[in-house]
Amino acid sequence: MRRRPHIRGLAVAVAVASAAAGLTGTAFADTRNPAPSVVDAARAAAFAHASATGVARGDELQPQDVMVDPEGARHVRFVRTHQGMPVLGGDLVVHLTPKLAYAGVTRAADHAVRPAGTRAELTAGEAKAKAAAATDGTAGTAQLVVDARDGEAALAYRIHVTGGDAEGTGSSTVVVDAVTGEIRSNTPDADEFLSPKLVRTLRARGERIDPATGIAPTTPRLTGAGAAVTYPAPATGVGKSLFAGQVSLSTTQTARTTYILRDPRRYGTETRDARGLETVLFSQAKRLSSSTNTWGNGSVTNRVSAAVDAQYGVAETLDFYKEQFGRKGIKNDSKGARAIVHFGNKVGNAFWYSYCGCMLYGDGDGELFKKPLVVLDVTGHELSHGVVDATARLEPTRVDSWGNQYGEPGSLNESLADIFGTGVEFQAKNAKNPPNYLLGEKLGLEQKFLRRLDKPSLDVLEGAIDYWSPAVYDAEVHAGSGVSSHAFYLLAEGSGRKTIGSVTYDSPTYDGLPVKGIGRTKALKIFYRALTRYMVSTTDFHDARIATLKAAKDLYGLNSVEYKTVSRAWAAVNVRIANTPAVRR
Repeated sequence: MRRRPHIRGLAVAVAVASAAAGLTGTAFADTRNPAPSVVDAARAAAFAHASATGVARGDELQPQDVMVDPEGARHVRFVRTHQGMPVLGGDLVVHLTPKLAYAGVTRAADHAVRPAGTRAELTAGEAKAKAAAATDGTAGTAQLVVDARDGEAALAYRIHVTGGDAEGTGSSTVVVDAVTGEIRSNTPDADEFLSPKLVRTLRARGERIDPATGIAPTTPRLTGAGAAVTYPAPATGVGKSLFAGQVSLSTTQTARTTYILRDPRRYGTETRDARGLETVLFSQAKRLSSSTNTWGNGSVTNRVSAAVDAQYGVAETLDFYKEQFGRKGIKNDSKGARAIVHFGNKVGNAFWYSYCGCMLYGDGDGELFKKPLVVLDVTGHELSHGVVDATARLEPTRVDSWGNQYGEPGSLNESLADIFGTGVEFQAKNAKNPPNYLLGEKLGLEQKFLRRLDKPSLDVLEGAIDYWSPAVYDAEVHAGSGVSSHAFYLLAEGSGRKTIGSVTYDSPTYDGLPVKGIGRTKALKIFYRALTRYMVSTTDFHDARIATLKAAKDLYGLNSVEYKTVSRAWAAVNVRIANTPAVRR
């Protein structure tokens, strides 16, 4: 199955709609500083400092998120419309002081977003026909937009297509140039864990992903049964998973002997069974219930076992973001996450689908992939894509006809998903799935992992890269992700040989000079703050260096060891002021 290009453009439309319906973010829960005054101040500042922000006449700014720092500074993330048309690549973050004065901006487009031509040569019907032909699907409404993602601004149509050949959901978003008729992008709405390039590589090598399963001997305590309760009520059950052993699950008791796999302690997070359908409507998936509050048997012969892994992984990911960063849910809106297992017929992948805010897990194709991809770090990785989609929306610079993504912003997106995915493992401390700086170590690959952060180039399957060079700007995103993942590892753990848990690492540096790490907790806080405050859809590695330095300054001070180590870690992967490209592509 050919996979079409993915640039996450749909998220802009979703964000604009969400902004109209109601805002999310930490500031809206802060009654001491009502959000509307913060938003109004940021919007006014953006227009007052137009030369810096790029906001011009005809632009309108819709807030996506408001972030309040402990020291009182505010950061308002906006998406933009121009003459009523959504602007793809028009996102920006306006930074305010505690007194709501303008303190700077982080913007995606460094050019005007007014299109050169304002008259569409194609009709909406013609654009829909081109979108349908490009995807072999059924085109929905054609919406006029301004596409400012590629160093220019062009009038275009955006069309949501269903039933096409996009891998996973069959749903994609196509952007058609309204003047030339060119397909500017063709974007599957699902973000899959295994790239088309990796799948082809594994097939060529004759590898099979068939990870071992089984449960651990622990016995979590059941609660919620036998006592006089009012339904629905929180309960604690036992899950026998495929990959995480026997785990405790927070469930909902709906009657004396009836429980559902819905977590009331984590905003109603729930896992359901697609029953082999390629459905992305959560309401169409089957709700899972039990009379005993015991779920699965640790084997693929029991359909609920995969659901245990999914529910457990989602819960651990939500806990990681809340405990480490105070983030309440993937979108920071105190809403639960959704997971759908047994998605489709012989689907060998797992997906984050931002259109419904769902994790989708296939059962494997029975040939290359023998089991569902419900491993803990897969879930942590994919849900972290959801966090990126809800914040910076990092996008690749191009996508080939097979769906492989290229470019540093996309590489940074993959890297952040790997970084926070490993963070989920360290938070979970699961003896059956020991934490480490490896991704996909439970998949059963010959190289014993899919990617790793300490020396990314040990990943020969994807050709991961240790150090930045000008060629990285057009690297495939999983290969290019090695640059920032390596910088993070050096920041957290430092260079050289060491053993952490059961894994031995030996992290090199570009210049041969050592790096002394500041610890994983501080490194995670710096990268998370950089993502949520100082990154936008076009952020590349040199921008990420600046973003993490700003975050380190905010958290620890300009003269701190942490700030200096951030600078040193990026230099150790050859990302330096001196080699910043004069022209970004």
